[in-house]
Amino acid sequence: MSKAPDVDYTATSLRPDGNTLPQTLRENLAVALGSEVAEPGPPVGSGFTGGFAGPVRLADGRRVFIKAADDTLHPYSAYQREAEVVPQLPPELRIPAILATAHAVDEEGTSGDAEPRGARPGGEAPDGRTDPAPPPDGDPRPITPAPPTDGDPRPITPSPPPAEGGQRWFAVVSEWVDGRMPGNPWTAVDFELVTATCERIAEVMDPSPLSGLETFFSDIAGGDPSPLDIPGLINAGDLPLPTGLQPWVPRILPELADLVQLAPEAFAGSTATHGDLRPDNLLIDTESVCWTVDWNWLALGPRWMDWVGLLPVAQHHGIDTAAAIRRSPLTAGVPGDHLDCFVAVVAAYMMKNTDAPPPLGCTQAVREHQRFYAWTFLDWLAVRRNWLP
Repeated sequence: MSKAPDVDYTATSLRPDGNTLPQTLRENLAVALGSEVAEPGPPVGSGFTGGFAGPVRLADGRRVFIKAADDTLHPYSAYQREAEVVPQLPPELRIPAILATAHAVDEEGTSGDAEPRGARPGGEAPDGRTDPAPPPDGDPRPITPAPPTDGDPRPITPSPPPAEGGQRWFAVVSEWVDGRMPGNPWTAVDFELVTATCERIAEVMDPSPLSGLETFFSDIAGGDPSPLDIPGLINAGDLPLPTGLQPWVPRILPELADLVQLAPEAFAGSTATHGDLRPDNLLIDTESVCWTVDWNWLALGPRWMDWVGLLPVAQHHGIDTAAAIRRSPLTAGVPGDHLDCFVAVVAAYMMKNTDAPPPLGCTQAVREHQRFYAWTFLDWLAVRRNWLP
C-alpha cells in the first residue's frame, strides 16, 4: 500500500434497526421517558460495534437519541458507564445530557426496570455518535464515581437478575442536537473550534471531578501484550508487522520501541481526560458549538493528551499541527519527546491484531481504522523525528 487507507467514519458500523429492539425494553423506555417511542429513526453509521444507536421521535413530539445493546456485546457495559459518568461531569462542558436509562430482559412475560434522569442542557445528533472500539481484553474499565456537587449520587439503574432463557438489555437516552462530525476531512475552522474545546476540557477537568479513575498509563501498560512492548516484539519477530503500512516502518521500529518507554514520565498528570477523543466522538452543531460525546474511557493523564491525539489525522488532512503546537497553551513547556511518546504509543496500540478478524460484534472497519491510525500517527512522527528518507 502506497498511501493511508480510506476510512469513511460515517459508515463503519452495522447496527440493528430501532424497530428490532425488544418490546420489553421499549415499554421500559416509555416508563422512563413518560412517552412511548413513536418513530425510531435510522441507526447511525459511525462506530464499530453492533449496539443500536440512533434518533427516535417520541409520541409527545420530542426527539431523543437512544443507544441500546444486549449483554453479549461490549456496548452493554460501555453504555452503562456513559450513563453513570455523564451526569457527574462539569456543566461547563458541552456534553449531551442523559435523560433516562432502562433495563429489560428479552423474554416473554419478563420485566425490566427504568429510571428517569435529570437533564442538563444539551443534545445529540445522529451523525456524530460512535461506540469506542472494545479493548482486546474486553475490560469495560469501571470507575468509582465521586458524587456530584448537589449531593445526588445518581447511581445507574441496577441490572436485573438474569432470567433463564432471556437476554439482558440496557438502553441510555440522551437529548438530540442537530449537528455534524468534524474532521471528515479536517478544515481550519473546525480544527480551531475543536482546539478551543480541548482547552476548555483541560481547564475544567484538572483536578478530576471524579474519583477512582485509573491513569492512562496503567490502562495501556496492562495489556497482553502492552503497546509499550509491541514495537520491540515486532522488531524481534515475535509479533507480525501489520500489512499495509509504510515501507520504512521496519527501519524505525528500534526508535519506536525506545520512544514508548518514556510513557511513565510522559503520561503523568491529574487531568481527567476523555481518553477516546476522535472526530467521530465530536459534534459541531448548527451554531458552531462543539460537543463531546461517548465519555466511556476517562483516565487520568496530561492535560494535552486528548488534543494531541487529534493532531496526526489533522496533519494528514493538511492542518499545520506544528504551528498549532507552538501556539497552544496545552503544549506550552511540554517536552517534544512526551508528545511523540503519546503518539508512538497510540500507533503501537493500533498495530496490535491489525490483520486479525475483528472482535466479536465489531465490523471489519475497526481493523481499517487501526491501520489508518497507525499510518497517520507514524507519518506524524516521521515528520517530527526525520524518519523519512
